[in-house]
Amino acid sequence: MIQIRRSFVRGLVCLIVLSLPLLAQTPLSLKDAIAMALEKHPSVEVAKASEQEAQMRIQQARSGYLPKLNYQESWARSNNPVFVFSSLLTQHQFTMANFDIAALNRPDFINNFQSLVTVDQAIFDAGQTKHSQQSAKVAGKMVSEERRRTDMDVILNVVRVYSGVLLAKEGVLVAEESVKSAQADLERAQAVRSAGMSTDADVLSIKVHLAAVAEQRIRAVNDYAVAKAALNEALGVPLDSQFDTSTPLAASPVPATVVEEFEKQGVDLRPEARQATLAGDLVQEQKSLAKAAFYPQVFFRGAFEADRQQFINKGGANWLAGLTMRWNLYNGSADKYRVEEAVAAERRARAQKQRAESGIRLQVRKAYLDLNSARERMDVTRAAVAMAEEGHRIIQNRYQSGLTTVTELLRSETALLAARVRNLAAIHDQRIATAVLLQAAGTLSKDSEL
Repeated sequence: MIQIRRSFVRGLVCLIVLSLPLLAQTPLSLKDAIAMALEKHPSVEVAKASEQEAQMRIQQARSGYLPKLNYQESWARSNNPVFVFSSLLTQHQFTMANFDIAALNRPDFINNFQSLVTVDQAIFDAGQTKHSQQSAKVAGKMVSEERRRTDMDVILNVVRVYSGVLLAKEGVLVAEESVKSAQADLERAQAVRSAGMSTDADVLSIKVHLAAVAEQRIRAVNDYAVAKAALNEALGVPLDSQFDTSTPLAASPVPATVVEEFEKQGVDLRPEARQATLAGDLVQEQKSLAKAAFYPQVFFRGAFEADRQQFINKGGANWLAGLTMRWNLYNGSADKYRVEEAVAAERRARAQKQRAESGIRLQVRKAYLDLNSARERMDVTRAAVAMAEEGHRIIQNRYQSGLTTVTELLRSETALLAARVRNLAAIHDQRIATAVLLQAAGTLSKDSEL
């Protein structure tokens, strides 16, 4: 008896303590939760950073069209005859005295401070810069699809966890109703015993049942607290943040679309399918880039040079402009094998695309069937709850009149609790199955009716 009372008191205390923060909680709808997660969750930030990296790689590739400007400052000191002779010429300090044989053979040390500005510009590179830029753009599109995939994963996770909070919240309410019902049954049993129509055994049986449902309530309250912490993690906010889920646990609307249409949407819209197509485009650009190595390249180079014996005087300047053609005639057949590598990668990309489309169709079909199953379960469990409630009402009246046993009463109580829990689970599963189907079809977004 004392143990039963202690269990009941502990459950009541836990419920009160966990309910106190509700006074300071902020209402949070499912739509607001998704918007918050898309703004705050670390995985979204990772995807955003990856997109920015891809954009910078496009800019890097584009720089191949622009000239390269370099500035160089150097100092050298030597008595090497060739160095001294050339330095005097570039410094505009060469005189007749420097033609002396002794001075030419054994010159004195000389300084040369050199300032050099160069400009290099590719005139023709056989399309290498073009294909490098196109490759970077295709890779950027693949990263954008990965960002869209991340968003859908975050949305689906929020739907799962938010629905889990709703289910846990309803579980607490069901547990509370079960405790109240068990307490009412206990009062009936005590009244029946006082009337001499039952024994103490019936009362003790109901007290044991009351302790069991009180224990279930404690577990439900704990599950609710854990579910709320999981929701905070899915939102990307501190785990001790307080929100009050305002969207009810109800069935989600489902688009009236046949499975074949969902499959077509998945193949057209899923990020994985688009990435597979883009992978083929990327291989094409890489193959073109590899072929460009077989063609000559033409470059322009301009230079301005200032040479001085002292850092600020005794010097001269000169400039240079010229064109250079470079043609790789043989480099160990590396370019040839690079082209063959691209051809093999092209076959791989085609096979991966077929595999991705087949996998998407299977995922869509499974999600479609799971949703239909969840909807049917929801209809069955809803009817089961109605029948269990009516049956329990009849059993309660019969027990109070002494027409049935306490065993039948407890069996009815347990059946009603189980029916309510199954109905809540079916609604929860239907919501999740709807979100999974939309994700499989590539249409899940923050604006979905879900």
